[in-house]
Amino acid sequence: MANDDDIQSQVARTRADLETTLDAIEDKFNVPKRVSELSKRAQASYESNPTPWIVGATGVAIAIVGVIAWAIFSGDDD
Repeated sequence: MANDDDIQSQVARTRADLETTLDAIEDKFNVPKRVSELSKRAQASYESNPTPWIVGATGVAIAIVGVIAWAIFSGDDD
């Protein structure tokens, strides 16, 4: 009997461990939750110091305008 109790308690612990592991995996692959967390972190970062965000956005805008100008004015109209 004691052996059966040991086996049953071990099975119960293993099931609990598996459930915890599966919950952690499900949480890690929950894309909407991850996007929401990333969005909140980015917003908090912007609110604490917007200067790097503004400089970065300006740099991206300049790069996009440069690529468009290069595409329009390059002499590759073969």
